[in-house]
Order: sequence, then C-alpha cells, then structure tokens
Amino acid sequence: MSAGPAGHVTRSFDIPNSETAGRTTSRPPRTPLRRFLRTDDGVNIEVVYDPEAVVYNRSGDTGTPSSGHLAVVVAHGFTGDVDRPHVRRVAETLARYGSVVTFSFRGHGRSGGHSTVGDREVLDLATAVRWARELGHEHVATVGFSMGGSVVLRHAALPDGPDAVVSVSAPARWYYRGTAPMRRVHWLITRPEGRLVGRYGFRTRIHHRDWNPVPLSPVESVPLIAPTPLLIVHGDRDGYFPVDHPEMLAAAAGDNGELWLERGMGHAENAASEELLERIGEWLVSRGRGGRG
Repeated sequence: MSAGPAGHVTRSFDIPNSETAGRTTSRPPRTPLRRFLRTDDGVNIEVVYDPEAVVYNRSGDTGTPSSGHLAVVVAHGFTGDVDRPHVRRVAETLARYGSVVTFSFRGHGRSGGHSTVGDREVLDLATAVRWARELGHEHVATVGFSMGGSVVLRHAALPDGPDAVVSVSAPARWYYRGTAPMRRVHWLITRPEGRLVGRYGFRTRIHHRDWNPVPLSPVESVPLIAPTPLLIVHGDRDGYFPVDHPEMLAAAAGDNGELWLERGMGHAENAASEELLERIGEWLVSRGRGGRG
C-alpha cells in the first residue's frame, strides 16, 4: 500500500488493510550489537543494533528484503529507554523493513548525562545516525515518538540529516501546558520533587537548568527539512497534544510532508498498533532510499 500523496491528510479509517497482512517474522538466533557511544558534547549513550529480520511470505518462503541497506534509527519518548518493552516492540516490527538502531537518550536508562527534554538530545540522535552509517548502511531513516518525534524533526533540518523522517505524536511548539498530562510533565521537569520522581520512579535524570538559548521549535524546523521525505503521524485521541499540533506541522511542511491522522489512537509508542508500525515500515522502504536530493 502506498501512502497518500505529499501534503495529503490520510486518516486510518480511509486506508484498506495493509499489504503486510499475513506476514510473519522468523526469530533466528542472533545477538544484537550493544555499545556505548560518545556524543559531540561528551555524553555516553547506549545504543543497540538489530540486523534486519528474515521475513517469510504466506507460502512460507523467505521473502526478498526490499529495504536494501536501509537502517531505521528509533528515537523513544520521554522516560523511555532502549530496553523498555514498548521500544523493543517498535524495533522488532521495524526490523522487518530494515536494520534498526535504538538508543537511550541522555539521562535515560543506562546512558549518561541528564535529559534536556528535547534540546541537546539532537546530539544523541546524530551520534546514533552516524553509527548506522559507519556500520555500512547506505540509507538511514529516523522514526521518533513524542519527545523523540520533536528531536527527529529538529535533526532532519540539519545538513547531515537522514534520508527520510517519521515523527509520531510530536509537539509542534514548546512549553505547551494545554492538557492535564502535559501539566504533569512540566511538574516533573521543573520542580525539584518532580525531578526526584523522574529519577527514582522513571529512571530518568532531568537537568535542572532552563533552556538557554531556547532551541528551534519543531514547527520552525519543519520547513528546513525539504526535500527529505517527511511523515507526520498523530492520534485523534492523543491526550498530550491535540490535533492542532500535527496540523501545524503539516502546514509548515507544505507539499513536502504527509500527515496521517489515526482514528482512535492515543499517544506515542504504547498507542502505536502493529498495523500502524507496519504501514510506517512500508513508507520507510518506499521513501527511505530517496535521500535529500
């Protein structure tokens, strides 16, 4: 199934069953490559490389991988990390379409440093993308969720950005407090007692300093992404960021971006269905080898 044309808003209830229906993935014995890499500002981040899985078709024959040398770098949401079950589920599904690099943002899991909640995290993503290329992948795409969704947009605006980018459940603008979940997130970030909860309750160490300077926002970054293919995915039941956020991002992208508004979907990795992840994988295979032109 091909995605909608550039600039077209596609809703999940308008989409027929995915062409991947009936596919299964073998789980041959393999050991993911796990490393600690140093970012340009000296923070050690944990990264995991999963080679592309073997995909079988309905007749049981081994399918020919269509992704070539595609690597997909997955950027998790706030309080996630490389070993969280919802992050591993995303990685396992996308490994049907290319090799996958996952990593823990600074301040998360076993990575060093402190979370800056979307600012310096661009350096973490850049390090993971560079590693994927050093491993020999000709094409590298990025997929980010929530905070990671904002980071992939900002990273894709850089000169050495990816060959394709997918942003799921991302904010369009900073400092948004319009929903109860986001007001709780801001308490977690800005209050000393909130940061203690983040450290001991969510394994997330949060920096105590305000942004200075304030980084370019996602909606300001999006116009700089072209001609890199861009897909924006958002649920119409997202409790953190209402649909005006993806609409703002899509408007900023113009004809260079696609927007999928997903019926009944909530927020980020936990809300992303297997069917949606498969459609994203198909989109990455079809767009991820086009590059930045």
